[in-house]
Amino acid sequence: MNLVRTIFQGRPLWMNGLLVFCMYMTFIYMPFDFFYKPVSEDQEVWFGFMLTGWAAKLTEPIHWLIYGAGTWGFIKMKRWMWPWAAVYMAQVCFGMLIWSVTDDRGRWQMGLVSFVILAPFAIALWRSKEKFDR
Repeated sequence: MNLVRTIFQGRPLWMNGLLVFCMYMTFIYMPFDFFYKPVSEDQEVWFGFMLTGWAAKLTEPIHWLIYGAGTWGFIKMKRWMWPWAAVYMAQVCFGMLIWSVTDDRGRWQMGLVSFVILAPFAIALWRSKEKFDR
């Protein structure tokens, strides 16, 4: 229990939420996605554009590295997290907008909702430089 308390102290609740998300993606979802999901079902979104099949499978390790770096960066509050976490989150916000317009399954309204939900995290990360300067 002390280990859990130690991991999560010293960060705002919203940042701990991002840490938990990065941990989930690093240790649960990405291993499943990479090792168990068939290539025919694979999908990865980069900058709002959907990759499928082998293109998706071959770029999964990059996402895995990003989430692993996020996990490590948030746990240790590494200086390099600023501005890169904010830049990545902003890219996700705009990527959701692009995907919602360019993909047949997307609807621009959902992209806008996603943008409105995620943009505050990008802004908060941008404003959190002092947290990463410890």
